[in-house]
Amino acid sequence: MRSAARDDLRWALDPVSFAVDALRLEPDPWQEAVLRSSAQRLLLNCSRQAGKSTIASVLALHRALFHADSLVLLLSPSLRQSSELFRKVLDRLACLPNAPDRREDNRLSLTIANGSRIVSLPSSEATVRGFSGVSLIIEDEAAFVPDELYVAVRPMLAVSRGRLVLMSTPNGRRGHFYCSWASPDETWERVQITAREVPRISPDFLEEERRSLGEWRYRQEYEGVFAEGDDQLFRYDDVIAALTSEVLPIFGEAARHV
Repeated sequence: MRSAARDDLRWALDPVSFAVDALRLEPDPWQEAVLRSSAQRLLLNCSRQAGKSTIASVLALHRALFHADSLVLLLSPSLRQSSELFRKVLDRLACLPNAPDRREDNRLSLTIANGSRIVSLPSSEATVRGFSGVSLIIEDEAAFVPDELYVAVRPMLAVSRGRLVLMSTPNGRRGHFYCSWASPDETWERVQITAREVPRISPDFLEEERRSLGEWRYRQEYEGVFAEGDDQLFRYDDVIAALTSEVLPIFGEAARHV
């Protein structure tokens, strides 16, 4: 018979063992790599149906269980998505052989006996301003979360030196998810998962999607490409190439100091 203390130690040290043995999951290879990553800043550029929400629920639960008094925030673009993501956390919690007591349990948050909290929130800047000392922030579908919210949550990691995970399917060349992905900032660990790396998605289905969606939509939804729409008048690269700091401003504060 296994020792519960030994299992707890093994699961605390290895999130993959926790996912497999405690939660009865079978992670894909890319999910195992993400669970074992020690990066404090992590970008996951994922195909549709790759398993982003599964990874988010495991990361959140592992942090809360094995790091007492942790505050974990799960951010989603809408209330519906927040509710679905939080339901996944509750489903995982129910799988545990010895689930911890809950001090608080409501529609979008829970507190367990070791003082850790998991809170799932829709993308409203007003809903997150009161949090501080956050241990882990996970933005699900980060490409669809407003930049203002991203700016509001980053300072919450300053004192706690907490972890930030952005996971999403691309949504064009715009917003903080794209800028973080495209930047040369080496503090980010970047992981790209295409649909062909997801064993649950068949090649026949992908070919059907390519025909139905068209090339640029297919590449964005299933290949992790930050694609430009076919309705754009100017290409993103052409706009960036046209920008220059050599032209002096005509109006504004900067012009008055010329």
